[in-house]
Amino acid sequence: MTDNADTRWGRVDETGTVFVTDRGTERAVGQYPDGTAEEALAYFKRKFAELEGQVRLLEQRARGGAPAADVAKTVASLTEALESPSAVGDIESLRTRVSALTVAVEKLTEEQKAQAAAALEVAVAERTTIVAAAEALAAKDPQSVQWKQATAELEALFARWKDHQQTGPRLPKKQADELWKRFRAARTTVETHRRAFFATLDAEHKEARSRKQDLVTRAEALVPQGTAGIPAYRRLLDEWKQAGRAGKKVDDALWESFKAAGDQLYAAKAEVDARENEEFQGNLTAKLALLDEAAPLLTATDRQVARNTLTNIQKRWDAIGKVPRDQMKTVEDRLRAIETAVRKLEDAHWNNSNPEKKARSEGLAAQLESAISALEAELEVAQGAQNTAKVAELTEALEARRAWLAAVDG
Repeated sequence: MTDNADTRWGRVDETGTVFVTDRGTERAVGQYPDGTAEEALAYFKRKFAELEGQVRLLEQRARGGAPAADVAKTVASLTEALESPSAVGDIESLRTRVSALTVAVEKLTEEQKAQAAAALEVAVAERTTIVAAAEALAAKDPQSVQWKQATAELEALFARWKDHQQTGPRLPKKQADELWKRFRAARTTVETHRRAFFATLDAEHKEARSRKQDLVTRAEALVPQGTAGIPAYRRLLDEWKQAGRAGKKVDDALWESFKAAGDQLYAAKAEVDARENEEFQGNLTAKLALLDEAAPLLTATDRQVARNTLTNIQKRWDAIGKVPRDQMKTVEDRLRAIETAVRKLEDAHWNNSNPEKKARSEGLAAQLESAISALEAELEVAQGAQNTAKVAELTEALEARRAWLAAVDG
């Protein structure tokens, strides 16, 4: 081996020892006994390339925002490795680049501290929001809460808590413990309220179930009475409405039994009504004929004849008896209209012939006529004196009394 293998940064001597020029002096970096000088030098150049590759990778990581602590650790490791590396190349340039990274690490550390602080602030706010939502659920009146929805909301909040705890920044222990205590307390309160609510609801359902079972038994006992049992069934129905809820499935089943008893009672009534309708059909025909006979009374003018005719019709009406139920209101309303017309005719006669009322009217009329005469005289004087204000006052008073007189005479 000869000095023909020398390069700018290293050489190989006759013994196969490889030297590097570093910091202005030569130092031996190793031997490559089984190869040529070129191969020996190339081997230690590759060692340099490996170091340069590590430095380049570290520079890329620093630019990419890798954790500052990791970058700093690698800087320290490379700084130590570049003190006297067994490599041939511009080692000082690598030291310079690594030294520059030390400054970059300081800046990166400050930036990441600020980012971490901001992320921590966001994380605390998010965790606090979760806690506040749980506490809002805990503060609600248990009687007004939709528990299926509230339970789902609480489970969702707990899932958010766990996800945030696993994926978010790590909170300071004291702060994390305080927030967890608040969340756990709210969660416990909600669960306590829920259990108490459903315990009370179960008791209410049990009591309502007992009441409704009794009502079903009593309703079923009425069935043999047929139509006669309907009034009592209606009273039971009022009790049913006040009995409370026993749970949807139980309520539905008990209602079916209760309603079945009522259906049997009303079926019996429907049979009776059907028989009566058939039986009373002739009565309906007779009463419709009476109504046609009485129809002229709606426009009658002779009070006495109208009253006598109506009395005769009413007696015959009562003697006929019942009509089918679905026609009862129709015929009764027509008769009431005729009776009202006759009563109005009698009232009009009484109002016109009442001596006491007539005397009062005549006395009032006389007073009004006297007042009108006096006002007319005063008005004539006022007009002659051209007293405009007095004329207006007297005119108004005169018109009022003339209106009153017209009403009394009418």
